[in-house]
Amino acid sequence: MNGTITKRCGCRDDEGRQLNSSCTKLNQRNHGLFSLVQELPLRKDGTRRRFRRSGYKTKTAAQTDIDKLRALLNIADEHDVEGRARLADMLETVGASKDPIPEYDETRRKFATGQSLSQHMTVGEWLELWLDGKKGLRTSGKNRYDTDLRVHLIPRIGHIRLDRLTVAHLDEMFAGIAETNIEINDANILRRTAVDELKLIPWKGLENRRRRKAMKETIAAMPPFRRVTNVATQHHIKATLRAALNVAIARGLIIFNAAAHVELEAHKRPKALVWTEERIAEWLRTGVKPSPVMVWTPEQAGQFLDFLADTGERLYGLFHLITFRGLRRGEACGLRRTDRARAAGTLTVATQLVQDGWEVVENAPKTDSGERVIDLDEYTDEILDDQGARQEAERLAFGEAWVDSGRLFTMPGGSFIHPGWLTDYFERLVEVSGLPPIRLHDLRHVAASLMLAAGVDIKIVSETLGHSESRITRDIYQSVMPKAARDAAEATAAIVPRRTPRNPEPEPATAEATADPRIEQVAQLALDHLVAQILASAEQDGRSVEELAQLALARVVEQPVEGAANQDGHTAATHEDAKIIAFRPRRVPA
Repeated sequence: MNGTITKRCGCRDDEGRQLNSSCTKLNQRNHGLFSLVQELPLRKDGTRRRFRRSGYKTKTAAQTDIDKLRALLNIADEHDVEGRARLADMLETVGASKDPIPEYDETRRKFATGQSLSQHMTVGEWLELWLDGKKGLRTSGKNRYDTDLRVHLIPRIGHIRLDRLTVAHLDEMFAGIAETNIEINDANILRRTAVDELKLIPWKGLENRRRRKAMKETIAAMPPFRRVTNVATQHHIKATLRAALNVAIARGLIIFNAAAHVELEAHKRPKALVWTEERIAEWLRTGVKPSPVMVWTPEQAGQFLDFLADTGERLYGLFHLITFRGLRRGEACGLRRTDRARAAGTLTVATQLVQDGWEVVENAPKTDSGERVIDLDEYTDEILDDQGARQEAERLAFGEAWVDSGRLFTMPGGSFIHPGWLTDYFERLVEVSGLPPIRLHDLRHVAASLMLAAGVDIKIVSETLGHSESRITRDIYQSVMPKAARDAAEATAAIVPRRTPRNPEPEPATAEATADPRIEQVAQLALDHLVAQILASAEQDGRSVEELAQLALARVVEQPVEGAANQDGHTAATHEDAKIIAFRPRRVPA
């Protein structure tokens, strides 16, 4: 394609006509400006078109731009008519808008990937296009991505050209999020102070009513309570943007992922801690939990299940199943009656109920490994049998009003159990039981801890919990029960030989000194429970208390001590120091 460079000036003759190239001063170095004209491929209708640009101070600068134009036109092969037309359309648009001539490498990349050469995509446009293209996402996952885009990414960096996004832009975005967090905290403090002040104003009296009305108006004008964007959420925002930009790189839209080079404050997953006596005492004193993730000891888990059984809790089977098999909340709510194979003693986890806002959506388990078959022990099978009998009784009682949801665990009317309702209900049960608080999800941690403490192989524990890798199980739960770590410490110290023993030989202790006060406490609780059962049986059967007490004493004397290993319960310790969490051999009332 032909191209020319000319020099012109703004001088005029005596009649006011512009001299253009006929000015005698054009030979002077600093007089006039250079302009260029580059022929472009013809339009589709066969008309001629040119790229024009003026204002160059030197001929070298003009020649440089002509070389750029020709290089851009040569991106397409001379026989590629359609490709050369695309490049000509781009240059015609650039010439008319007086935009800078596009970079060669960027244009070549866009041309090779079939992108528009004349339009530039923004970050916001690409993020929406990327999210629309993710067809395999579950509802909860897509909503989480949508929140990151709608609340944070698009409002803050959506206007920036995708190929111009830099690390500095992202640093500015996260700095803005930190400033917004400060504003939210300040607004929440002001609103909370106003609400507390409103509670202190008496209801009676004309002046008090006026004060209350004025305070309510003030509170209504304040921003509502809002959550700050914590460090974990900021890392999720970064991960969302990084994933979107990786796809953009794969499609040739960009060559640099700015999100991969942003540094944020480190986020550590909270460690699961066991409710020891010292931690319980500190919690009772301060009201603050030692960690967001707390785990009951085997004894505390047994106390909770006994509490549910003693109070006739209709969802006892559900909580028992989560405690020992570690199901997720949505998995337990989503279990169907057909998922249980009674003869094989197994339970298939194939679906879950997921909370979306307050609506409930049925989805596949969280991960591919979440779809699994769980083995059940005989005691759990008996509990599920009782659960089924209770459900059948409820169906008969409700008659035509019964809703057959097909779920293994249901509300009294047969409808499915809402996951959010189950969480709230569990928290109320824990509070009434008098045990230290844990979340419903922490029952899953209890199950993992019990299995690990019982010496179950980490691979089996991982498969039971539905983890994709046993490494996840090891990282989360290995340090929960302190006994394994204590045994390891003792074993390490025993390897090193010493001339004198670490501890002097203890003096023989008397029977009173060796008595464990915890054993006495448990014995007293068992005795109190036995007395209560004898009194209740005497009232129901009409027999005397003395007769029933003699029968109970005879049964205790006849029971062999060595048969403790055959009692109903679950192991919860290492192989060398196994312990049985005993459960009374009775069925849950239907």
